[in-house]
This record gives sequence, C-alpha cells and structure tokens, in this order.
Amino acid sequence: MSKRRELDATYVPQLIERTAYKQWESKGFFKPKGDGLPYSIVIPPPNVTGRLHLGHAFQQTIMDFLIRFQRMSRSKTLWQTGTDHAGIATQMVVTERLRSEGISPADLGREEFTQRVWDWRNEATGAISDQIRRIGSSVDWSRERFTMDEGFSHAVFEVFVRLYDEGLIYRGKRLVNWDPTMETALSDLEVINEEENGTLWHIRYPLADGTKTRDNLDYVVVATTRPETMFGDTAIAVNPDDERFQDLIGKSAVLPLVGRRLTILGDRYVDPEFGTGCLKITPAHDFNDNEIGARHDLDEINIFSSSACLNENVPERYRGLDRFVARDKVIEDLNQLGLIQLIEDYKVQIPRGERTNAILEPWLTDQWFVSIQALADPAIKAVEDGRVKFVPQRWENVYFSWMRDIKDWCISRQLWWGHQIPAWYDEANNIYVGRNLREVREKYDLAPEVKLTQDPDVLETWFSSALWTFATMGWPDATEDLEKFHPTNVLVTGHDIIFFWVARMIMMALHFTGEVPFHEVYVTGLVRDKEGQKMTKTKGNGLDPLDVIDGIDCADLIEKRTANLTQNRLKTSIEKATRKEFPNGIPAYGTDALRFTFAAIASPGSSYNFDLQQVEGYHFFCNKLWNAAKFVLANVEDDFIVDPDFVISENSIEARWILSSFRTVIVSCRNATSDYRFDRFAQATYQFVWHEFCDWYLEIAKLILQRTEAEPSDLETTRTTLLVVFEATLRLLHPLMPFITEEIWQKFKPHFNNQDDSIMLMPYPSENSFPEDKNAEKTVAWLKDVVTAIRQLRSTRQISPALKVPIDLYDTHPFDDECLKTVGPLLCELARVDSLNSSEGSTRQLGSTQLLGNMKITLPFASDEERLQEVERLTKELNKLEGEIKRADGKLSNKGFVENAPVEVVQKERERLLLFNTQFSSVQSQI
Repeated sequence: MSKRRELDATYVPQLIERTAYKQWESKGFFKPKGDGLPYSIVIPPPNVTGRLHLGHAFQQTIMDFLIRFQRMSRSKTLWQTGTDHAGIATQMVVTERLRSEGISPADLGREEFTQRVWDWRNEATGAISDQIRRIGSSVDWSRERFTMDEGFSHAVFEVFVRLYDEGLIYRGKRLVNWDPTMETALSDLEVINEEENGTLWHIRYPLADGTKTRDNLDYVVVATTRPETMFGDTAIAVNPDDERFQDLIGKSAVLPLVGRRLTILGDRYVDPEFGTGCLKITPAHDFNDNEIGARHDLDEINIFSSSACLNENVPERYRGLDRFVARDKVIEDLNQLGLIQLIEDYKVQIPRGERTNAILEPWLTDQWFVSIQALADPAIKAVEDGRVKFVPQRWENVYFSWMRDIKDWCISRQLWWGHQIPAWYDEANNIYVGRNLREVREKYDLAPEVKLTQDPDVLETWFSSALWTFATMGWPDATEDLEKFHPTNVLVTGHDIIFFWVARMIMMALHFTGEVPFHEVYVTGLVRDKEGQKMTKTKGNGLDPLDVIDGIDCADLIEKRTANLTQNRLKTSIEKATRKEFPNGIPAYGTDALRFTFAAIASPGSSYNFDLQQVEGYHFFCNKLWNAAKFVLANVEDDFIVDPDFVISENSIEARWILSSFRTVIVSCRNATSDYRFDRFAQATYQFVWHEFCDWYLEIAKLILQRTEAEPSDLETTRTTLLVVFEATLRLLHPLMPFITEEIWQKFKPHFNNQDDSIMLMPYPSENSFPEDKNAEKTVAWLKDVVTAIRQLRSTRQISPALKVPIDLYDTHPFDDECLKTVGPLLCELARVDSLNSSEGSTRQLGSTQLLGNMKITLPFASDEERLQEVERLTKELNKLEGEIKRADGKLSNKGFVENAPVEVVQKERERLLLFNTQFSSVQSQI
C-alpha cells in the first residue's frame, strides 16, 4: 500500500483558518460568478467605532451560511459589505481620546476634528474587517462601502434634496429627545428607559377669581415628579369624567412662583388614579403634555438651555441654575410658601442616553424632519401584499404597530461627524437646499454677493443607512449591480431595529427605486450575556468573537472590555464582573465551533444567553469530524479513485443504509435552510455525523476492512462508501463550518475526478445523488437496537468487552427473523457474540433480558452464582422502585397536593407513578 495522505494529528483551528480565508479572498472566490440566478444580501453595516461583538458574529454566521449555500447551489451570489459612520458613537469615542490627550474638540475646530475622526475610522475599520474575515464571512471585499464614502454621500444628498423638493422634508420646532451633555437630539433607539427611585411632590396651585373646589378649597393639588418644569406650565388638566373636578373645567389657577394664569381643561388622557387626578401640562418638556397641548392649542414655553440649565423664561432668581439644582431651590421656595402638601417616594421611568448615561430632556428645538406618512403608506402595503415577508411572521405585527402610528422623523443631529445637511441660510435666515453650494446659487438664482452659511447640523445615521441596499449598488446611477442584485433576497437583522432600520429601508427603496429593498426579513434572536443582559460596550459585558475563536487570558480580556469607555466610572465594575465570570480567561475554540453554536441555538425570533460550554461541546464535534476524516484517509490508498458509476451491491446492507440515511439528512438540511431553521440544520448534521456515521458506520466499516477473508468487492464498496459519504458530508456542512471542511476536503479531493479548487465552489449535495433504501434503514435500525441492548446487558453484568458471549432470542416475529438472516454475522461482530440462537421452544435458558418490541434478548447465566448475583441486583432495583412508587402514590393520595399544585405538576407525578409501576413489573418478571 502506498503512503496515505494524512491530516495533522490534532485539530488546531488556528493553523488552518487564516490560510484558508486568505486563499479564498486572493483567488476571488467571493465575487459573483456563474450564470445562475442572482442572490444577494447586504450586511447590516457595523458601526465604525470599534469591534464586533457576538451578536454581529451570530448574524454574520447566518448570512454567510445562506451565501455559501446559494453559491454551492450555483446562484450568482453577492454579499455586499461595508460599515456605518455611527455619528454619535464615533464622535464620542474620538472626543474622549482627545480629552485623554488634553485636547478639547472646540480647540481644533470642525475641520480638524473631522480629520481626526477620519483617522480613527481608518484604524477601526481595519479591526472590524479582520474580525469579519476571521468569522469566515465570504463577503465581496472588492465592493466594500462606507456610509460616508464619496459615492454613498452623493446618494445621501440626492435623497435629501429630492425629498425636500417634494415637500417631504421640512425644518420645524418640535419636541425631541435631547442629551444635554452631548447637546444633540437622539433617536428613540438611543434612549434607555429604566425604572428608578424617585419622588412625587404634591403641590398646591391656588385657584383664581375666588373659585372654590367642591370641598370648598381655594386651590387644587397637582402631583409631579419634576417640579422644576412648573415654570413651563401652560394649563392644568383633569379627566372630564372625574366628578371631583368637573366644576373647575374652564376656570383658572395661578402658577406658583410665577403668577401666570393657567386654564383648567378637560382631557381624557388624564388618569384620575394617578397622583391627585390633576395634571400640570408642560407642552415644551413632556411628550404626552405636548400632545395635550396640541389638542387644546396651548402655548409652548421652553425653560431650558441646550445644557439643561434654566433660561430667561423663568423668574430671574432661577436663571442659569442646573435643572436639578433648580429643583431643590423650587421645592425650598414652595415649602416656605406652604404650597407643598405631600412628598412621597415614587418609582419613576428615567430616560437616559444609551451612550452617555445622561438623563435626557424632552426639549423644544429647531430640527429637520421627514414628513413620513407619504412614505409609510406604500411601505405598509408592501408587507400587507407579501412583497416583503417577515420570518417569523409574527414580527409583521410589530412592524405594523409602529408603521400605523408613525410620527414625523427627526433626521438632524447637532454633531460635527456625519453628512452635513445640504441646506444654506442667508442673513435673513431663508433656507436654500441643494446638492452643493454651486447648485444652490444656480437653483435659487442667487447673486454672488449673497452671503450663505451652511446648516451646521448633520443627518442622523439612520437616514443614510436607510439607503444601504440601493446606494451601495451605485444608485442614483443605473448600474449593472443595481439591475442584477436589487431587490436583495433577504435581510438578516434583530427585532430591535425593525422600525429604525428595516422599515425605513423599505420606505426609501420603494420611494426612490420603485422596488422593495429585500423580499424577506429574517429576524434573529438577540445574543445576551450570561445573566440575560443585552451586550453593550457601556456595560462592558460583550465578547469579541475573536476571543472565543483564539482564546484570551483574563487580564487581556479586562483591558479590551474597558478600552475606549465613554464613561470611565464603569471601569471598576466591568473589571470585577469579568474576573468573576472568566477567572482563567477563555480557551481557544476556533471559528467553526462558534459558528455551529450559533446555528444550534438559532431558534426563530428568540433571545438567549450565550454559554461558552456550548462552544466547547461543538469544538468536540469538530474533533470528532477531524478524527473520522483521519480514519477514512488511513484506510484508503492514495491511488484509490472513486468510480462515479460504481453500483452498490444488494448484499452491502450497511452501505445502502448509510447512503439512504445520508439522503434523508440532505432533505432535512435543505428544508431547514429554506425555512431559516438553522437549529434544525445543526441538529440533523450533528446527529448524522456523530451517531450514524461515526458511532455506527465507521465501526462497521472498520470490521469489514479488518476481515482477513474479506472479498475485494466488499473492500472496494466500503472504501467507496466511506469516501463518497464523507466527502458529501463535508459539502453538506461547509456553509456552516467553512474552515475545517475546506481543510479536510482538500485531502479527499484527489480521490475524485473533476474537482474544483475549493469546496465552496462544489455543488451542494442533492438527495437525487443518493439512493433511497427504506428497507436497509429499517434493517440497520433493528441491528443497532439489538446491539445496543446486548451491550447494555454486558455492561450491567460487567462483562469485559474482549469476552464473547452467547445470546438467545425469544418470541421473534418474521421481521426479526428476516433481519437476523441479513445482518446476523455483523451483529455478532459488533456485539462480540460467539453464538446467536433464535428459539421458540418452551425450554429457555435463564439469563438477564432486554425487550425489543415483543422480542426478548437474553444473555444466559454462565453459572448459578451469576444468576444469584443478578437476582440480588434486580432485587435492589425492585426495592428502589418500590420506594419511588410509595412516594409518588403518597403525593397523589394527598388531596391538598392534587387540588392546589399546578395541573402540569400533578400530571407529571401521575406519569412518574405509571413509569415506576411499569418498571416494577418488568424487574419483578425478570426476577
């Protein structure tokens, strides 16, 4: 026998992964090729601010799976990649960096600060690109885009100008989420609302004009958690159905500390059960109050500056005070006036900025808005008529609930980093909008001496990312990519951005291309940490996927988690939590084990806690695959070539079984992929590789190959089957486990003719290439059951695996007899049986027994002593079962338990009792 091709003795993923990816990329395997139907996906552009976390790796695994599957299915695949400029996050990181160097952004000015951000972007993008490569993502790097590259920026300005010219973008004074530390508006996604301990103050507001309440009081009591905002009050609201205050509607009260008259109005928004039933209305500083104010045409009085200090619209003694300092001062002054009736502890929903942790203010400010309804209606219809489908479908309801109650979209941010709004103002504050300054002067016929100043604000990041599917493909130009690959096939994303990104992409694509951006939206679960918390940089609980792939010690993990924090106060708690969870760091598991873990837990739409023990388990699976490949290669000569026309003999029951079983697995995997059930794909492949192929077929093949009297045709059949099934298994697994399958496949490649350069270019296995043989499957299933039963008998009796034993079969049916004729010799080899007797006689040998259906499988006793030992063992088991029956029966006889315990608990106890009774009868019969 000639020298065989061998794999390394041990599976070390770090030795194969980088090399494989470099070869794939350098040879252009990721570019769209072939004449198949186009299939495209756009990567949700990761923020340029730093590094990817496990949630990104999870979604990229799913996308790469789909792309590799479609590529192997001969589709012309495009996976469009790129990054998002992440306005707020990036500006915060760079600002913090500058401050650590003793530099203020204001000292640099906008232009130089922006250049510093570009420098940071180039550094960060390299890190992200490396992560994407290490995860195995087969994106087309030649088409990589950035939301602020020249071409993309051109598309952004084009959209803004067109929407403005159509009357769908306007500038107006509206209430927004305002971060007083960053001094910018925020989207709802960047707001964290959490319940915190607070206070509810009950304040007396005097009634005007001698008005009295039904209780003959000359005041009403208003309950508020924010007394400092009372300077912006413009009314008091009560529920018109609240009998206590019906007589006061239309009357007036006096605003304490100010003296302004406030109308008392009726509005059904007011909850009579909250506080005192009287609600102060501050339209400029509360979103709900703002809607009430709009209904009743109330004034909007802004009392805060951009830094949340009180402004000139409050009494002079409070001007310039920080909002919380002002709160204390207001309470002190109200107390002195005897206007505080009650102070009570109260749980308050506090809005905080996701990145700064600052308490946000609803603040009235001039911003740019998209008039959204005209864009929303077609987007709603696109989902209603099935042009866009959500998987799982239930997420459509989330989409509809948002879209059918949509509000105009605030698209401006008070930042330096981003797409500066293409609007200019003259000295009279007139607005001129165009793609650039030259166009503005031509469009509006402005003389050269008219001085214009560009709006300093930038567009919110979601505005530009909403154009991602078509702007990355060259829009507004009519490019070949746009023609072929748009609409894309599927968007893979999380449910938390269905409105902020998914819906807006649908709106923008329909409006500007006339097409939906994608046909399906696969909504993944969210990867959470061990305690179920969302992984974020501010919490320091995220994991870099490379740390799971390559391993990392505890000190380096702490350093990574606390680098570039926007809130240094979090450093100590993050370090403490990391030391507790990863005292020894993280071992190196490799990419394929991590990817398999993601698929295995990818049940649709759910969220789950990430557990490294699962990754460890699938690392063992990779080892199993590696060792199986080594066995196959060790038993096949280098010059052995698989004959594509080879026909498996009818006598090769084990070959026909494994080929038919593999056919079933292919069908399961293809169905799981089309249904986006990656968990089922993982389950099916794991079951087949570990249990069917490795645990059974390899053992059978080993016996055949070791037979001294084996026929050459049997050896050829076995080697051919080993190669054919294992090579196809590698192709089956490749979309999920690209690296290990490529490395092994290259060693198998010489045994097949007409092979491509890479496994990723090979066709995905088809069930039509593997014969179905249900009879062989049933026969081998019987064989496995009998062998397993005999092995259990041997184990119970502690009989050495090296010792052959006799086995008697009783009460067999015709199917048992037929199987015995077909696989009897193989059964004896697998179970180490020296004599296999099938008898229907009345005289039966005493022995330990297992049941398979009605057939009794008996391992006779070699001596009376052995029989007595077995009786003793069974008697102990019987006594144990007797105790379990007594306990279960006692519970079910307890009326209190049956009536008060949950129904499912009672039912479970009944099932336990039935099982114990069945086992008791069986053991008693054996004795």
